[in-house]
Amino acid sequence: MADPTTAPSLRTTPEGLVWEPSERWVRGRTGEVTVVDSRHPVLVWEPGVPVPLYAFPRAEVREDLLRPAKHPPTGAHTGSTLFYDLEVGGELLGNAAWTFPAEDLAGHIAFEWSRRTGRGLDHWYEEEEEIFVHPRDPHKRVDAIPSSRHVVVEIGGRVVADTRRPVLLFETGLPTRYYVPREDVRLGLFRPTEHHTGCPYKGTAEYWSWHGERDEESEADVPPDVVWSYPEPLPAVAAIKGLLAFYNEAVDITVDGERLERPVTHFTRTAR
Repeated sequence: MADPTTAPSLRTTPEGLVWEPSERWVRGRTGEVTVVDSRHPVLVWEPGVPVPLYAFPRAEVREDLLRPAKHPPTGAHTGSTLFYDLEVGGELLGNAAWTFPAEDLAGHIAFEWSRRTGRGLDHWYEEEEEIFVHPRDPHKRVDAIPSSRHVVVEIGGRVVADTRRPVLLFETGLPTRYYVPREDVRLGLFRPTEHHTGCPYKGTAEYWSWHGERDEESEADVPPDVVWSYPEPLPAVAAIKGLLAFYNEAVDITVDGERLERPVTHFTRTAR
């Protein structure tokens, strides 16, 4: 993520929150019920969290659906002490919303996103486009660019991909990801898994795990779901459709004869 504190529109609260107004029309639903319909949302970054969330003026929230939380969490969200359960259609969604103590954000309510935390609202829209997992960061870029670089991917010294027609995906705050055509990947060394993830910039990914012939000790070094692909990516990154990418954090990648160092990112724990 780009450093949001360098942007002139951003403000910082004494609690360490960073926030800025957004001009996007944002709606949040659970099932068919619209809980949030806001033309004045605020983007909020919590300390140590790499992605933003939205907070909304109370007047643009269905407060009639909110109930004081029966079992409010401790230590969740920066300084928050006031949590709400959400009641829709007779179902109570615990701790689905909260307020921040910051004076700057008084009168605003934030909501959990079910695809990120497993609770909260399950459908979100910016204008007429559905978005997933978390709001898009306006200070972040994602570019998918076709290339002619020579990219070789190895696992345990064994070449599993070799291409001169990759698509390089440059995403602010993350290492370059090298997307390889399927024809240039030894996909028979991998097995598809049931794992899927959503990304507000790229879409929904499917995954494969390593199943090559390895000794037991080396096998432990290869994490599950080490390869992924976006079968139907969002239009902005259409160039990666159906291509395969590997966690740089867990495999060896050589680009134009230069072996890349394995980066350390917030994905490192899941990619080791």
